[in-house]
Amino acid sequence: MKIPPPIITIVCAGLMWLLNRAVPLVQFDQGWMSLPGVVFIVTGLCLDLWCAAQFYRAKTTVNPLRPENSSALVVDGMYRLTRNPVYLGMLLVLTGVAFLLGSMSPFLVLPVFIVAINYLQIFPEEKALTDLFGARYREYRQSVRRWL
Repeated sequence: MKIPPPIITIVCAGLMWLLNRAVPLVQFDQGWMSLPGVVFIVTGLCLDLWCAAQFYRAKTTVNPLRPENSSALVVDGMYRLTRNPVYLGMLLVLTGVAFLLGSMSPFLVLPVFIVAINYLQIFPEEKALTDLFGARYREYRQSVRRWL
């Protein structure tokens, strides 16, 4: 957990742009595809802001690099549906960017983001939260899926 998730998201967006410029596979009309792109981006950003508000309300850290500093386990709101709504929000933003770029090439980066965020952030975060909250977090993990 040394690379902040927003940096991983920005790097993936950059890779999407580069791939789109270098190898624009199956280009499509950006005019009508702009709407889904904007909807995905706005939805992802709103999801991330909502989750940040939940952390502030619970008076716990929003710093993804220091999950061991968590003082509360947030399990309501979107956290009832997914254990990682913030990363889901980032994935939605990247999906929106892919639509806006106008070819299928950027969509190839979405699985890269999922693998990167799983290994660089989610797996270590889950270990830290298990160490911190023990049985309560293990029970939560069993009842709520990692993504959706």
